Amino acid sequence: MNQFKIFLELARLNKPIGFMLLFWPCSWGLALAFNSNHNPGEFIYFLILFFLGSVLMRSAGCIVNDIVDRDLDKKVRRTKNRPIASNIISVKHALVFVCVLCILAFLILIQFNKLTILLGFASMFFAFTYPYMKRVTYWPQLFLGLTFNWGIIMAWVAVNNNFSSDIFILYLAAIFWTLGYDTIYGAQDIADDEIIGVKSTSIKFKNRMKFFVSICYILSSSFIIYLFYSYIGFNYFTMLLSIFILTLIFQIFFFKKDVPETCLKAFKLNNFSGLILFLGIVLIN
Repeated sequence: MNQFKIFLELARLNKPIGFMLLFWPCSWGLALAFNSNHNPGEFIYFLILFFLGSVLMRSAGCIVNDIVDRDLDKKVRRTKNRPIASNIISVKHALVFVCVLCILAFLILIQFNKLTILLGFASMFFAFTYPYMKRVTYWPQLFLGLTFNWGIIMAWVAVNNNFSSDIFILYLAAIFWTLGYDTIYGAQDIADDEIIGVKSTSIKFKNRMKFFVSICYILSSSFIIYLFYSYIGFNYFTMLLSIFILTLIFQIFFFKKDVPETCLKAFKLNNFSGLILFLGIVLIN
């Protein structure tokens, strides 16, 4: 296997769903911020920067996760062929990749104001401690929600250089969205995870998983409706918000915890969900 292909697999660049789910919350935050700051050129420029940052940081996070989980990954059918777990690449070389990715991400981060840069450094704590959460708590998906959606706050601050209650409401909505979809994703590994002692909300709620995911999606939708209540009416935003909510409802009915293929398909649908909500926020005005 050539080095380029190894890097693609190691950084999960061959599976764009991951960095897109990291990017969509950033795009929501930017769209909300630019609703009161009509500068299309800057909006597109910031979108590009946050997209590149999402790709780089998700790739670095995946590699760190694989380094930490290399012994566990060997025992799970879905992950046993990952480059580090299968000894295709050494931990030393993987760490070099992480350093290069972080340097590139830093070059993007310094394009923003000082407060955004500080928030970017704070996100490193979440990104590099997440892999350990499954060893100590049944709620690693909640920690992932805090991590994956931090870009919402960064995006708002990058534009406005301040904080707002609105952006924290959107952040909460995104956390519950992630908690729901990652519980569905984790259902693929329940059998193996229980054997090796890894924890997850998928295991904690395995007998009531659809109910738990439903609660997460209801809370996510409720926060979004509360935030944008004044914009609801006969308009494009309401139509797109309705489609977003329908995609969440569809996932709940579609996935079957004992059929991994349905869990993966339901999980991947969230890429479309994220896009739809982004377009809705853009079209508010």
